[in-house]
Amino acid sequence: MIVIGGGVIGAATGYHLAKLGRKVLLLERDFPCAGSTGRCIGGIRAQFTHDLSIRVMLESVKMFSELEEELGRGVDWHQGGYLFLAFDEARERAFKEAIAVQRRYGLWVDYVGVRDCVRLVPGLDTRGLRGGAYCPTDGQADPFKVTYGYLAGIKRLGGTVMTGTEVVKVNTRGDRVVSVTTRRGDEHHAPVVLNAAGPWAAEVGRLAGVEIPVEPDRHESLVTEAVERMFEPMLVDYRADGCYFVQHIGTGHFVGCYTPEKLVPGLDTGVSDEFITEMPRRMVRLVPRLRGVKVLRQWSGSYEMSPDGNPVCGPTPVEGFYVSGGMSGHGFMFGPAVARLMAELIDCGEPHLALDQFALDRDYGRREAMK
Repeated sequence: MIVIGGGVIGAATGYHLAKLGRKVLLLERDFPCAGSTGRCIGGIRAQFTHDLSIRVMLESVKMFSELEEELGRGVDWHQGGYLFLAFDEARERAFKEAIAVQRRYGLWVDYVGVRDCVRLVPGLDTRGLRGGAYCPTDGQADPFKVTYGYLAGIKRLGGTVMTGTEVVKVNTRGDRVVSVTTRRGDEHHAPVVLNAAGPWAAEVGRLAGVEIPVEPDRHESLVTEAVERMFEPMLVDYRADGCYFVQHIGTGHFVGCYTPEKLVPGLDTGVSDEFITEMPRRMVRLVPRLRGVKVLRQWSGSYEMSPDGNPVCGPTPVEGFYVSGGMSGHGFMFGPAVARLMAELIDCGEPHLALDQFALDRDYGRREAMK
């Protein structure tokens, strides 16, 4: 069994396959977390509107809460919650409709008034605020500690992790996969290959003659200096000039980002003057107490976007060649549950939670705001 990609999806899926008794070889072109995983801000939420996404994330949150025991190492898991702010009637209505759906799946989530928003985020500027959608069981964890924990687990269970090993060809015989070839010319044989290449998922798919509808685009982030504890939830402002950010429970640093109005497609990971100017302004507008807090650095990474904003997970037209990608900015939080489900699918063909809504050959509909 070969896994292509050393981010959280590849590492976690390889780990669960190894737990099921599969001999796992994970190949990473660079180093673990070199792609999207190592550039994300570590947020984890179950507040989605898509049916399968909610069910997957309910499992994922539970798995995160047990991950330190599972992996035998700390992952900085903390349930500080997510607070989505509503500044207009349409957003308030949308949140309440989403909450009605989420509660049907047993999610502990409420629409809270302005007073409760201020209780959760002392010093929050309430001008124009109508309330917010709050789920206390959402949280955060460290992407590096989680991913390296899974990789260590693969090796502990008898698997192999090879870094600096780029796959340049997926070899097939007839309509099934038989091996992969690396840039060094080595050929590794296996009847099953998983494409967990993140932003490079489409590129790796084409190596096997399979079109994967995943296109990366650039998203920037920043981190501030460490300051005293101000509040716990991830704060999300969906206005056109909004943003989202959270204070790291262990260090006191704030990390955050926003979706640019004009997307930068492709694998570019440069940074812009606009972001480093705009992001602090947006943070201070929401929480004026942040004025004067210094920004330490900015960076960017890739969202691996599918047409409808939902993951692309499952078999492909090439027998034995699977894909788990298109996480659309949610790969870290989806990681534990999607990995276990994909491992079950690969191992026995029937995961305990059907992944049909994430299938490669599905009808890709419209993208929703809280996907």
